[in-house]
Amino acid sequence: MQTTKRFDEAVTKLYEAFQNNHLHPECCKSCAVGNILDNQEYWKHLSDTHGSLKLNYVGTVHQNLGRRFNGYTPVELLKIEQVFLLGCGYSGPLNQQCIKPENPTDKDILFNGLCAVVGLLCELDGIKNVMDYSKLFQYKLQKEEVKL
Repeated sequence: MQTTKRFDEAVTKLYEAFQNNHLHPECCKSCAVGNILDNQEYWKHLSDTHGSLKLNYVGTVHQNLGRRFNGYTPVELLKIEQVFLLGCGYSGPLNQQCIKPENPTDKDILFNGLCAVVGLLCELDGIKNVMDYSKLFQYKLQKEEVKL
């Protein structure tokens, strides 16, 4: 399967962050986008709320100028972060009303968030979802049916 450079780099950074316990959904430097952007937090100025899809003035200017951050547009970065938070069990953008997981750094919670992010990264780059294991089970079921 052929992938893009930005996809490979993003997945590598996310994998390393997960394995090295450097992933935290509520920290702008250690969340999915923070890790994709080399543990920088400048991306938080693209929106007024962590986890929101709404660009603020600064984000809109960067988007309209065609600016990319490690290959991703401001809109794509906000989508990545929102999918990560939702995958980790948050009910929406981080605020006082947001439902949050009890232990946001639990490996199972982070893994669910990363699976959602990898699926989105594949979608953004027009790649078949590398996390889709349904074909594996369909194949095994078909093989077993033949034996019966």
